[in-house]
Amino acid sequence: MKDRRPGAAALVVVLALIAAPAWATREYILPTLFDVDGVAADDVLNVRAGPGTGHPVIGTLAPDAERIEVVAHDPTGRWGQINIEERAGWVAMRYLAYRTDVWEPGELPASLQCFGTEPFWSLRPDEGDLVLEAMGEEAERASIAAVLDTGIFRDPRRAVVAEAEAEGFRLTATMETTACSDQMSDRAYGLSVMVVREADGEAGLLTGCCRLEP
Repeated sequence: MKDRRPGAAALVVVLALIAAPAWATREYILPTLFDVDGVAADDVLNVRAGPGTGHPVIGTLAPDAERIEVVAHDPTGRWGQINIEERAGWVAMRYLAYRTDVWEPGELPASLQCFGTEPFWSLRPDEGDLVLEAMGEEAERASIAAVLDTGIFRDPRRAVVAEAEAEGFRLTATMETTACSDQMSDRAYGLSVMVVREADGEAGLLTGCCRLEP
């Protein structure tokens, strides 16, 4: 006999959802890139000072804008934090479609750039190399030997090891999904990085932030 008690069907649905694998609902992990979607061709997507329509508009995105980096969600998940010019703002997530080509297993996004201050430096992938540039010094290149990920679907966390032909020169970078500030602007970043530079028997540590925007 079928159970016709009120709520029995709902209970079955809830139990089915609990039994489903956790990855079934995982679509992306921030930070990652999105394209504007669902905005009319003659309209724009507002960027607001805070997560909600009650906050003032501080900028706009074109209806065909692509590769927009979202670094965080508000507590509701309905608003995403992005950067526009030199400050952070918020856009409605319902008008953004996430890209599936950003965080591939064992790879770095081509647009990835990490940087820091005191001293000023930057780190980026370039045709199989890591390129480290510091203010007033020549760029240093090291061939990427390994890009390690967590094995979690679309998890941005990475550890990268790169070595140069010069004996004893090595770069090791680890990236974590934590809020980060460049200490110079009101921009927000969703990736922090630590870079160990080894050369001539000595090692130095650089810390900073990373971004995905081209």
